Amino acid sequence: MDSEPSIVYLSITSSQESNLELKDNTGNEILEVIADANHFNKWMYQTIKPYLSGNILEIGSGIGNISSFLIKDNLKVTLSDTDEYYINKLTKKFGTAKHLNGIITIDILHDKFELYYKTHKEKYETIFLLNVLEHVKYDSEAIKNCTYLLKPGGKLIILTPAYSFLFAPLDKELGHYRRYTVKKLGKLILNNQLHPQKGFYFNSLGIAAWLYAKIRRLKSIPSGEMKIFNWLVPLSKFIDVISFRRVGLSAIVIGKKTSHTN
Repeated sequence: MDSEPSIVYLSITSSQESNLELKDNTGNEILEVIADANHFNKWMYQTIKPYLSGNILEIGSGIGNISSFLIKDNLKVTLSDTDEYYINKLTKKFGTAKHLNGIITIDILHDKFELYYKTHKEKYETIFLLNVLEHVKYDSEAIKNCTYLLKPGGKLIILTPAYSFLFAPLDKELGHYRRYTVKKLGKLILNNQLHPQKGFYFNSLGIAAWLYAKIRRLKSIPSGEMKIFNWLVPLSKFIDVISFRRVGLSAIVIGKKTSHTN
């Protein structure tokens, strides 16, 4: 039987680190570009912050672009990823943080999920996935498994790319299976013991930028364009307010767990 996942703080030598293979070069490249977009990252964090409470789990922490804000705010958070390369980076970056509960490997499509992660059953008050679900082949199964980790009354926060018509070469390059609407995400969580609490769109101005990338058939996000967009965040926030967040490049839903899992 597989050993259960545990809190890990990796100690990796330089020679071992050089042997860690990155599974997704394009994804890492884009995460590094977005890492420099401090205004954008802060805006995304502030958008989900009102729904974060208690013992928190971040699914798909990557290089920690959003994780860093939770750490700075001294929130009780467990970081996770499936890629050892990212686990190593997260450990080097946040391993000594005072309020960090741990850094763990979680595969939300593990074929024996409930057995393998039984020590994490109903452990978390909040779980969030930002730009993760679109990478998962079986999204309903992934949400079901996240629900297993939530305490009754706990919240699941999901942010995904929005609208099928925006599916572009860059989506394919990133390994996206689909894009979503708030309505579609709401149906998914309803089917998995979650009651939708809130649903809205995020970053309406970003639609124009993504259409630009689609027309040009870009397979990465140019750092120059990302820097420009980063400085346009105040305008983006204003447009979201006046549009009542009824349209956006990303869809966000918050669901509340209504009962115990078996």
